[in-house]
Amino acid sequence: MTEQSSDGGRILPLRPGRAGGPPRRGERRRQPAKAHRTWVFVAWIAAALVVVGGSGLGLLSFKLNGNLQGVDINQALGEDRPKNIDDGSMDILVLGSDSRAGANSEYGDDEGAARSDTAMVVHVYRGHKTAAVVSVPRDTLVERPACTDRDGSVVPGERRAMFNTAYEVGGPACAVKTVEAMSGIRMDHYIEVDFTGFTELVDALGGVEITTTRPIDDSKSRLTLPAGTHKLDGEQALGLVRTRKSVGDGSDLGRIGLQQAFMKAFIEQVKDVGVFGNPKKLLDLSDAATKAITPDSELDSVSELMGFARGLGSLGAEDVHMITLPVRYDPADPNRVVPVEAGARQVWSALKQDRPIPASAVTDSAGDKGDAAAVVEAVGGGAGQGQGAGQGSQGTGEP
Repeated sequence: MTEQSSDGGRILPLRPGRAGGPPRRGERRRQPAKAHRTWVFVAWIAAALVVVGGSGLGLLSFKLNGNLQGVDINQALGEDRPKNIDDGSMDILVLGSDSRAGANSEYGDDEGAARSDTAMVVHVYRGHKTAAVVSVPRDTLVERPACTDRDGSVVPGERRAMFNTAYEVGGPACAVKTVEAMSGIRMDHYIEVDFTGFTELVDALGGVEITTTRPIDDSKSRLTLPAGTHKLDGEQALGLVRTRKSVGDGSDLGRIGLQQAFMKAFIEQVKDVGVFGNPKKLLDLSDAATKAITPDSELDSVSELMGFARGLGSLGAEDVHMITLPVRYDPADPNRVVPVEAGARQVWSALKQDRPIPASAVTDSAGDKGDAAAVVEAVGGGAGQGQGAGQGSQGTGEP
C-alpha cells in the first residue's frame, strides 16, 4: 500500500498494520482483538496525537492517571454546536501547542500565551478500518467565532483571524469551536501535545527512522541532517516537524509535508517495538504518552484511553489518508493563506457524510505544490508510486 503527501511530493510505501480491537461506546460490536495486543495510535503535526492502550496497563493506572489532566470541552461549549451524529465514525481535533512556558522555554521566549502551532482534524471512518487526516495550516485566515477566554470574559469574533489565534485567545474550547464553525462537524474528542512531551515520547520509543533525500539545515528548528537514513532522537524529531525555512517554499505548507511523513514513520515504529516482551519499554512509553497529552475530559483516565485506543487498533499507517486543507495564498498578505472555498466544502462535506475525500478537492490548493514532502522520501523503506487523494482503499469510509 502507498500514500501520497499533501504537498504533491514523493509517494511513501507503507507496511500493513495490525487488525482488531473492540468498539468505542455506542458502536456495533466487532470481533475481539487477540490477547495481549498493544497499540499506540499516533497522529502528530508538529507534536503528536498519542493514545496508549493495551492489556496489563491497569496495573499502572494509578501512576498513569496522575499524569492526565483533562479539559471539559462539552461543558465549555454547551449546546451551541453541530449535531452529534452517532453513525460509528469519529472526529478528533489534534493540536500541537507552541507554548514556550516551563520546560518549553528553550524553544523560544515565553510571550505569555500559547498558540496551536499545528492542527489536524482526524476523521475515523465507520468501522474504524480507515481514517482521513486534514491538516489545517496555522497561518490560515478564518472567521473565528466569539469565545470565552480563560478568565471567563467574552472575546469578540474576528473575520480575518489567523487560525492559531483561536487557541491563544480562548484555549482548547475556542480552538474546537473554530474548527466546528469552519467544518460544520462536531468534534468527538480533543487531544493536545506540547514540545517537551513530544521529545520525551520519541526518546521513550527509542527514536524514529526516516530517510532524507537531501540535506536539511535549518537554524530556526535547530536541525542539521545530511542526506541519508537517520534514526532521530526526540530533539531531532521535534526539529524535523518544526522545519519550514529550508524546505519547499519556506512556508507552513512545506512543514506540513514533513510532519505528515514523520507521523507515518512514528506509527510504523510503534508497531515494530514489541513492548510486551519489554515491560520497561511499555512503562516508559505509557508514562511518556500520558505526560505528553492533554485530552478532553472523556479521555482523561487510563481506562478511557485504553478503550479509545483499542477501538483504533486496526488502523495502520497505510490506512490513514492525509491531505492539507485546500488553501491559496492571501492576495493581501503573501504570508497568510485562505481556504479555497470550493475545495474546503468538498473536504468537509465528504467527512460529514463519512465518505472519501475526492481528489478534486485539492486540485487548486497551494498545499499540493512544492517539494517539501520529497525531502523525507521514505519511512522504513524505499520510495514507490501509488494512489492519490480519494483513490484506492486508503481514503475509503465503510459502506
